[in-house]
Amino acid sequence: MLRGALRSLPPKLWGREPAFSLPARPFACSPTTERWEEKPSTEARWKDAAETVIIGGGCVGVSLAYHLAKAGMKEVLLLEKSELTAGSTWHAAGLTTYFHPGINLKQIHHYSIKLYEQLEDETGQAVGFHQPGSIRIASTPTRVDEFKYQMSRAGWHPAEQYLIKPERVQELFPLINMEKVLAGLYNPGDGHIDPYSLTMALAAGARKYGAQINYPVQVTDLKSRADGTWEVETPQGIIRANRVVNTAGFWAREIGKMIGLPHPLIPVHHQYIVTATIPEVKALKKEFPVIRDLEGSYYLRQERDGILFGPYESPEKMKLQESWVKNGVPPGFGKELFESDLDRIMDHVEAAMEMVPILKQADIINVVAGPITYSPDILPMVGPHQGVRNYWVAIGFGYGIIHAGGIGKYLSDWILNGEPPFDLIELDPNRYGKWTTPEFTAAKARESYGFNNIVGYPKEERFAGRPTARVSGLYEVLKSECSMGFHAGWEQPHWFYKPGDEIGYKPSFRRTNWFEPVGREYKQVMEKVGVIDLTPFGKISIKGSDSAKFLDRLIANVIPKIGFTNISHMLTPRGRVYAELTVSHLKPGEFLLITGSGSELHDLRWIEEEASTGQFNVEIRNVTEEIGVLGVAGPYARKVLQKLTTEDLSDAAFSFLQSRHLNIADIPVTAIRISYTGELGWELYHRREDSAPLYSAIMEAGREEGIDNFGTYVMNTLRLEKAFRAWGAEMNCDTNPLEAGLKYFIKLNKPADFIGKQALKQIKEKGLERQLVYLTLETDNVDPEGNESVWYNNKVIGNTTSGCYSYSTQQSLAFAYVPVELSKVGQKLEVELLGKNYQATIIQEPLVMTEPTRTRLQKKGGSAKI
Repeated sequence: MLRGALRSLPPKLWGREPAFSLPARPFACSPTTERWEEKPSTEARWKDAAETVIIGGGCVGVSLAYHLAKAGMKEVLLLEKSELTAGSTWHAAGLTTYFHPGINLKQIHHYSIKLYEQLEDETGQAVGFHQPGSIRIASTPTRVDEFKYQMSRAGWHPAEQYLIKPERVQELFPLINMEKVLAGLYNPGDGHIDPYSLTMALAAGARKYGAQINYPVQVTDLKSRADGTWEVETPQGIIRANRVVNTAGFWAREIGKMIGLPHPLIPVHHQYIVTATIPEVKALKKEFPVIRDLEGSYYLRQERDGILFGPYESPEKMKLQESWVKNGVPPGFGKELFESDLDRIMDHVEAAMEMVPILKQADIINVVAGPITYSPDILPMVGPHQGVRNYWVAIGFGYGIIHAGGIGKYLSDWILNGEPPFDLIELDPNRYGKWTTPEFTAAKARESYGFNNIVGYPKEERFAGRPTARVSGLYEVLKSECSMGFHAGWEQPHWFYKPGDEIGYKPSFRRTNWFEPVGREYKQVMEKVGVIDLTPFGKISIKGSDSAKFLDRLIANVIPKIGFTNISHMLTPRGRVYAELTVSHLKPGEFLLITGSGSELHDLRWIEEEASTGQFNVEIRNVTEEIGVLGVAGPYARKVLQKLTTEDLSDAAFSFLQSRHLNIADIPVTAIRISYTGELGWELYHRREDSAPLYSAIMEAGREEGIDNFGTYVMNTLRLEKAFRAWGAEMNCDTNPLEAGLKYFIKLNKPADFIGKQALKQIKEKGLERQLVYLTLETDNVDPEGNESVWYNNKVIGNTTSGCYSYSTQQSLAFAYVPVELSKVGQKLEVELLGKNYQATIIQEPLVMTEPTRTRLQKKGGSAKI
């Protein structure tokens, strides 16, 4: 039996050899693929200057060199400290898949596979690419729901994906035990590739197009120059570079430390097992698909005439290489492995033997235990880094082989064109900040690795490493009263408990325990008054003699007058929506910019880069952690706040979108008359240490009016009913503001040549191909949340961007992008939710008018739609 085989392994395969020994390569991907050795490139002509220096010769770094050179960049130089593929690439299992639960990462996967399919023809180097497809196995009803959920999000992407019945699973993989198989998620074209051969083919392509690859060359220091260029120090000499890209794998932390950036990365121990020939596998007429048993938490694929399978242990059992974070990677570590520890994975071995019974009689020929670098959330960190000019990263790849091709292309396009080709903010290295401590990184990496195959629910929350140092002044007051969400390190209430509620985090693909409480909070804000903690907002102060001129260049809206606020958008040169900001002109030459919590450093980096490039005389400060924010909203908001200030808060004295410094309960605040709920409300910006006393004063003052808390779930419902767009959903770097319905905020006639202006004029002249529309749906216990497929005449023609249940009209509501010819009010469409297409109708927006609009209509004697 396999267990017996494992127990009787000779010492080397049992992993008793010293850690960091140098074995042969762990396996060959194909009996027809010849391995060949690269010779050191020290004989290559030494360069002392380059346009781009790439540090690290794994598959990701080499892919970037290939793509930059192929796109025409001259002077591309890659430096590798030992030899190509050293680190994690050489021992990777090489899995490739079209599948990803996210949105645009599917594009990365798709591009990688299409590149790998033709790379051998292009470079003349074999890559050992096998494409037998892959099947994810569902063995619980909840997992079947997850597959249906993922199918609803796949239809508007190009890759094939099918929900298949058990009979089809058995047909594709006859060696599986069918007792637990309820369904499969099948991706034709998936498979595996030899990582070593892939990297060598990319290297051959990079050289073919003019890139230079030098090794062994160790980078010993990085020094930034005043003009934004870099000095890259090596034992062989100093290289001047216009930019550096850190693709150094588990050495990436060492590179970051050279410039004061402690990248939140940690190596994890990943093990997989390779068997000898298995007669039943050898007898198959074709290679079987890669199998992912999600409940067993392992992958399994054919390796020659045997099987390779690798598990993901639970957070409690998996192992981190924490000493590397504290003390650095051992000098000389390159193509070494860790000691294996099969006790950690025996539960998964048992599960694999139950699912694939032939494994019980298999003999083991190799156990590979190697380092893979994880970020806290398992996603890589890709792009330019805030706070350091012309320093880029592509690090933290838990799945580097499938990401390498697409990320190389993505970064190359971004570097050459000055903006990302599409939105991948989930990979932004600036999603982490000073709050991301080594302790947090370790806790989250342990969780992320162990949760590799857990059910992926909507509105997922993970709790390891929380809370961080980023807690508002209300955290201790509110933490036991609500379900908290995690936003860029902050804890923020999602919804609040009342006696009789089923409390806690209860994820589901259908309406769950928060559904009724959120309806209660909806009624609170619409009929009375509520308070919400908005401290996680990103907050950026801009001052200086050029501040107005700078912002006029940066944003597409006009500059608000002193004492006023507006909604503005930063656009890319191609006219895409890079960010949405609330801009307040506090006093002459002084502005406060507010952005979403997840966009804080993403937006700050863009702002700093534009200020530097344009040589504007401005002072830019990130004041996010200095300032707390409370939102007060609802028909009694004015009445409650008026009790606490001598300032006149009447509509005549303090109109919509005005901003003003005043005291509330003797606490200094900057009050902005704005609310994302669309109801009467103010956002109160104050010193973070004043949050608790300010909150207490407001709650006491509103006791007579029945004041209460509300969270972000109901705020999302309220903004959708008002047809407010959200950055990251209705608008991002995939969309232009005209198709997103943001024309009101885009001032093409203003004198300033704002970024993206010329591109928008061309887009407007050419005409739109798609349009954001507003849908109502008739559903049953399931609501859209965004990224579901939109159908018309049995074809997928678009996708939703966000959605919710409307408590005012008791139906589901969604935004969606559809072709212009199908965007008229009254058009009937369908939206796919959990395997069923629901009828949807385009309606005139908004479903509920905003409070300022209702007030204005009432003054004119009109009727207000509520």
